[in-house]
Amino acid sequence: MDGHLLPQSCELALPCCADGGSLLSIKAPQVGGVSVQLEMHVLWQQFDQLGTEMIVTKAGRRMFPTFQVRISGMEPTAEYVLLMDFIPVDDKRYRYAFHSSSWLVAGRADVAPPSRMHFHPDSPARGAQWMKQTVSFDTLKLTNNLLDDNGHMILNSMHRYQPRFHVVYVDPAPNSHLNAYRNFNSFSFPETRFMAVTAYQNHRITQLKIASNPFAKGFRTTDGQDCAGGCDSSSSTGADGGGGGGERLEGGTENRMNGAG
Repeated sequence: MDGHLLPQSCELALPCCADGGSLLSIKAPQVGGVSVQLEMHVLWQQFDQLGTEMIVTKAGRRMFPTFQVRISGMEPTAEYVLLMDFIPVDDKRYRYAFHSSSWLVAGRADVAPPSRMHFHPDSPARGAQWMKQTVSFDTLKLTNNLLDDNGHMILNSMHRYQPRFHVVYVDPAPNSHLNAYRNFNSFSFPETRFMAVTAYQNHRITQLKIASNPFAKGFRTTDGQDCAGGCDSSSSTGADGGGGGGERLEGGTENRMNGAG
C-alpha cells in the first residue's frame, strides 16, 4: 500500500511536524511517549560521512541502507499507522565535481514533484505488534518519473532529501479529525539525508554500497566523467540490489530483512 495520498485527518497535521518538539506537550498520550531508534545507525553514519547517494530510476529503486527503526513507548492495544515522506533539505540543485570529489551548488531547485506518503504495508496495527520487532521500509522505492502511477516516492535527481518517519495514532473517536494534530509524532535522523542520483557520482559510495550490501552484484559501469550532469538510469547496474535484472536481488533483500525482523 505504498505511495498513498495522506488521509485528510493526517494531512491537516503533518505540515507542522518538521518540528514536532514544540507540540510535544499537547500530543495525545498514545503518541507523546513514543520513541524511535534508527537501526544500522553506524552504517548510515559511514555513508553520511561520504555524502550518501540514493539511486532513483523510472521504474523505482529500493533504498540501501534500508530505513529500519525500533519503536518503544506505544500503547500496546492502540492502533497506529506508520508512514514516511521525503522533504528537500534546501532549495538548491547540485552537481558533482569529480576533480574535487565534492558536491557543488548548480542553481535553484527544480519544481518540486508531487508530494507523496509511503504507508508501511502492515498499517494499521496495534502498538504491541510494532514494538515486538524491527520495522523495515524495505518495499519503499524511489523514482524520478513524474508520471509514476505505482505509488513510488517521486524525487528530483541531483537534489538532497531528508527522510521523515511518522507515527499516527488511529483515534476511534467520531470527531478525531478535530484533534488530528495531537495524534501523530514525527522523527527524522540527520544521518539518513541523501542526494538523489541516477548513477553514483562518488566512487567511494559505490564501493561502500557493494561492500555492505550482500545482494549488490553489480556496480556503475559508466565512466564517472560522463555523469557530471546526472546519468541515465541505464548506467547503474544495481549496487542497491534493484532496477533491471536487479529486481530479483531486491526480492532477496526483502526476504532477508523480513526474516531478520
